[in-house]
Amino acid sequence: MKRILVTGATGNVGTEVVHKLYELNDNTSEIIVAVRNLEKSKAKFVNLTRVSYRFFDFEDQNSFSTAFKDINVLFLLRPPHISAVHTYFKPLLKSAKTNGIEKVVFLSVQGAEKSNVIPHHKIEQLIKSIGFKYIFIRPSYFMQNLTTVLLPELQKNQTITLPSGQAKFNWIDLKNIGAVTAVLIQSFENHQNKAYEITGTENKNFTQVCEIISEITNRTYNYKSVNPICFYLKKRKNGVERGFAIVMTLLHFLPRLQKAPKISNNFYKLTGNQPTTLKAFIIREKDKF
Repeated sequence: MKRILVTGATGNVGTEVVHKLYELNDNTSEIIVAVRNLEKSKAKFVNLTRVSYRFFDFEDQNSFSTAFKDINVLFLLRPPHISAVHTYFKPLLKSAKTNGIEKVVFLSVQGAEKSNVIPHHKIEQLIKSIGFKYIFIRPSYFMQNLTTVLLPELQKNQTITLPSGQAKFNWIDLKNIGAVTAVLIQSFENHQNKAYEITGTENKNFTQVCEIISEITNRTYNYKSVNPICFYLKKRKNGVERGFAIVMTLLHFLPRLQKAPKISNNFYKLTGNQPTTLKAFIIREKDKF
């Protein structure tokens, strides 16, 4: 039986991956969630009766060997607050290799192969250099950023403040990411040593996004573009950890210097379905705003 270990299983992406894997599972695979709090996680997945649990902490190297024992496929992502790749991911990946893991599915980001300043690029290079068979999933900008990191300001001031100018972002639903990840994990051998950009069908800037939110909620939402240094300093002043503040600044500023994101049809080719539209997502989540 194939054993699949899902890191970050209780986060926004990991939860979707676990549920989609569970839906696809034909009892030929064991789904194991790697978590820091076993009891809390069991409560989160209480209806998934065939899921098992192992203690794992990205920041505790003593947890690696036990979590990685007898695992065939590792689903790996980068927690937002961890940016020191060689401090945390190098020992993690070496432990995985030492414990016999050969296959890694890594949740990267669109354009990671071209940007050596972002952590995802460095993690991809580590995975290759250590000698894993791999699949890199490179999604575009998460729709769920609107309902997580950007939500407090949306709720309080009906505003989005970012250093993005009028740069266009491609928008993808995490439910789509979970679905395509599950397909790739279950059919790993057909896709190994490949990278897939997973995008939605729309490139829109934050002004356009605020217009859609306003239309659907019947309230006025506005976008404000700011200097990237001011944005970073404000995040630090508000208590955001340095590494995460840097990643947030780069994520939202660098698209100003680049062409509009490429739109791929990989999601359709891999799943047979069309990705969620931004309007459909906002309608689905409008009560949060």
